[in-house]
Amino acid sequence: MTFATVPERIAALRAVMQQRGIAACIVPTADPHLSEYLPAHWTAREWLSGFTGSAGTLIVTKDFAGVWTDSRYFSQAERQLAGSGVELVKLNVPHTPEHVAWLCAHTGRGDKVACAADMLSLASERSLREPLARRDAELVEDDLPAAVWTDRPPLPHAPVYEHPLEYATRSRFDKLGDVRKAMLEAGATHHFVSALDEIAWVLNLRGSDVEYNPVFLSHLLLDANGATLFVEAAKFDDALQTALAADGIRLAPYASAVDALSKLPPGAKLLLAPAQVAAALAHAIPPHTAMIEAPGPITAAKARKGAKAMQHVREAMRRDGVALVRGARWLEQSLRDGKRLTELDVDTKLRELRSQQPGFVSESFSTIAGYEANAALPHYSATPESHSELKPRGMLLIDSGAQYLGGTTDITRMWALGETTPEQRRDVTLVLKGVIALSRAKFPRCTSGQQLDALARAPIWAAGVDYGHGTGHGVGYCLNVHEGPQSIRPPRSGQHLEAMDVGMITSIEPGIYKPGRHGVRIENLAATVSAGGGEFGEFLAFETLTLCPIDTRLLDVSLFDATEIAWLDGYHATVHERLAPLLDDPADRAWLDARCAPLANAKAA
Repeated sequence: MTFATVPERIAALRAVMQQRGIAACIVPTADPHLSEYLPAHWTAREWLSGFTGSAGTLIVTKDFAGVWTDSRYFSQAERQLAGSGVELVKLNVPHTPEHVAWLCAHTGRGDKVACAADMLSLASERSLREPLARRDAELVEDDLPAAVWTDRPPLPHAPVYEHPLEYATRSRFDKLGDVRKAMLEAGATHHFVSALDEIAWVLNLRGSDVEYNPVFLSHLLLDANGATLFVEAAKFDDALQTALAADGIRLAPYASAVDALSKLPPGAKLLLAPAQVAAALAHAIPPHTAMIEAPGPITAAKARKGAKAMQHVREAMRRDGVALVRGARWLEQSLRDGKRLTELDVDTKLRELRSQQPGFVSESFSTIAGYEANAALPHYSATPESHSELKPRGMLLIDSGAQYLGGTTDITRMWALGETTPEQRRDVTLVLKGVIALSRAKFPRCTSGQQLDALARAPIWAAGVDYGHGTGHGVGYCLNVHEGPQSIRPPRSGQHLEAMDVGMITSIEPGIYKPGRHGVRIENLAATVSAGGGEFGEFLAFETLTLCPIDTRLLDVSLFDATEIAWLDGYHATVHERLAPLLDDPADRAWLDARCAPLANAKAA
């Protein structure tokens, strides 16, 4: 039987809960790889609640159903959950408990709380089991949504392909050698990896099992002499299977990872990261296996792009910039010509223009094109059923990106479509001041993103304004647009402070959001680079990688000081120098000339 509506699905889940004696059911946003973006097979939280955001936890009891999510999705969740019987619970809001604290307050002696063990990391399971036990409640690892989701999509079966060595820059044999060296230093005989981007990176392989992320479903178990890749062999052609075998990589069925872990030999010492391995897999590890719990070496190596990779990234930024320039000029010219455009047309055009660039693989996430008030939703998504028509007035926010063989892009720009208000121009200027402040930062090695976050917020705070999301996230290399370990965000109690390091690529994207009026975000990607050293040690800085003009028509220049004007003029000079040689259309060149003019004589075009 299928269930067409959210109330029907929640009712069916409650019926199963009653049958099995379950007091509460937790449905995370997760898969067995603890991914941010999920194959459709594991979107149980979305199927049950109707909320489509990429972050959130659903809890269902006999008389309550609620989704916990963060400020990026408050407006979206309110709209999608309205009338469903599922409540929105706002994360990081004063006096509102997060879901574990709420569960502990609403369960007691003998209560059973269910969660699928393959959608819960080992670390999360521990942080849930222990407080429940203090309430004399019990965590039961049971996939209740699977009992009612009878038309659940199958697992994806997209082909796996080689990431060319020219772009990978190092062979998988060498990368695996580095991992084994790190294993030896940690005292480990084996290392288990479930993070899909880590597996793709270390093996120089790519796939398309997850939309926008060029990864494939798999687990990897390394030992001193070889490795077992748990994956469906049908995804590989014969030549690739032969190449993997030559590097000591055995293929085994995807579902057999649990069995392989259960058969680790006596004396095995297994390195794994509790936050990156599903509880269902960790529970298979036999008692005689010593577990070395620590971040795996692939995480750090993947985040620190080498010099050759950075050369490819800079070229990918040029190609991406060309597509963006052509897209922005097309947008302006179309509106000037009186053509009817919607937010959906912007998405379609950018995809078309990017696909024409060398090395293009796919988009890196679903484009956000938000006109006027829609831009106040940080993760707004236009749909055929709900979108806005663009008018020759106000502002348009475009947050978009692409996967290229030589890098991953992510950029947000504000474009003036016509007359704008002083408030809009002030907010755009404040956000840009935040971008400039962080982009110009020079800081000691070992400084964390949490320490740097306030630099971007300070100009916005000075106006009595703030934003609810982090300032920056790590970015992959022809991999996930969001990657760790680094991030730039406010510090939280108990949070590990990950140091910024040379070769990391991180977004810088402060914002201002005023529901019902407008939203502003400006985003560049920046590489952490060495900035010299001396008596007080080594210092680091940011190199801005993104190449696309910032619309000076949206700026209140009176709010800038001389150093900010100099930064913006210097940035535009670099954009012009890097992009102009690739623009063969005189109209595109003229547009770039106007948009990159020094601020003192910038003019509308």
